[in-house]
Amino acid sequence: MDNESEKASVPPLGGPRAWAIWVLGSTAFGYAFFQRVTPSVMVDDLMRDFAVGAAVLGNLSALYFYAYAGLQLPIGSLIDRWGARRMIAISLLLAATGSVVFGMAPSIYPAYAGRLLIGIGSAVGFVGTLTLISHWFPPKRFALLSGMTMFVAMMAGIGGQAPLAAAVEAIGWRTTMIGAGAFGLVLAGFIWITVRATPEVAAGIAVRVVETRKHSILRDLRSAFANIHVWTISITALTMTGPMLAFGGLWGVPYLMTRYGIDRPQAAFVASLMFVGWAIGAPANGWLSDFIGRRKTSIVIGAAVSTTMITALFFGPDVPLAGAAILIFLTGLFGATMVICFALSREIIDPAAHGTVTGIVNGFTVGSGALLQPIIGLLLDLQWSGQLVDGARQYSVDAYNLAFTSLIICGVVGFLCAFTLPETYCRPVYKRRE
Repeated sequence: MDNESEKASVPPLGGPRAWAIWVLGSTAFGYAFFQRVTPSVMVDDLMRDFAVGAAVLGNLSALYFYAYAGLQLPIGSLIDRWGARRMIAISLLLAATGSVVFGMAPSIYPAYAGRLLIGIGSAVGFVGTLTLISHWFPPKRFALLSGMTMFVAMMAGIGGQAPLAAAVEAIGWRTTMIGAGAFGLVLAGFIWITVRATPEVAAGIAVRVVETRKHSILRDLRSAFANIHVWTISITALTMTGPMLAFGGLWGVPYLMTRYGIDRPQAAFVASLMFVGWAIGAPANGWLSDFIGRRKTSIVIGAAVSTTMITALFFGPDVPLAGAAILIFLTGLFGATMVICFALSREIIDPAAHGTVTGIVNGFTVGSGALLQPIIGLLLDLQWSGQLVDGARQYSVDAYNLAFTSLIICGVVGFLCAFTLPETYCRPVYKRRE
């Protein structure tokens, strides 16, 4: 009888409590993504205030990605053991603190520390939210909700473009970053109070599932890395995310200002269309993949079209600003098929390592920012003519185009790699690989 009453008190999968938890989890990931792209509308301000060039600025922005990507290897297993609620709330406190440190930094080295702390604190958001989805919703909704979580992140990325640019113009980048830190502290409090790891925990029922697992973190990692498809999925995801994190997340705004002679808020709005494309494409592609019962096909098409669009933007016929906006949007729309990589990775691995493999794929994904942002900055500095405007280095359109060839090379590698992916037909197949 007690067992029956306990079962009756468990919140249903996909019920109102589940959606409330998903909203908070996805907002935490959105906050992480907002912090990811904030430097893109502060390029000239940061160069001027810290007296640095594009290469140093690229490294400053990429510190977020170094910390974030490096922590993805153990983060899935740590979430499995300590719970998503605890991990997300504590990580938000770290990110919020880093935002305040960054906003108050008097020189480049404290700014490095703040940016690194933001990256450490942002590392849990996506994997933690996917873990909550897997516990609070039916398995058939995983790909769709993964896409919807990405949608929330893209909305936050859009907020980190034109709206943030307007805020920076109005109150300065330092006050803006300190305000972002205050928001993170409030969100951490809401998550600590509201979120629970599983419906059973929410009902006060003792659970002995993940907590008593005998697997170690190292064993989870060995299991994941021993599967060749984990590598090919991860590399494909990295290459498809490159344009969004390197162009949309940092260098797109100054490029558009230089190429079209527009002001920062307008350039930020056009650059944010890549996030709009991702916001629409992530849930749509997740749903379409589930509907047609295909993973590999969708990823191959997405990689091909997104690479074609970004190539046309830099080396196609000269287009007006409206044409560039369309190409940027389409790059995001088709690049968002990357979200299917998360569902695919979970279908080719033992469920015991799901958290770990999600962390690995996410680490590679964010690794594109760590790799490409500083590479583009270095290529820009190598072509710098010596021109300064208000203390900030200025680069020519030709210099940007040459630097952006790194995005095209990355896209071609991803397209070729996508052909090697397995087709699971949206069903777990790991048993056939044992």
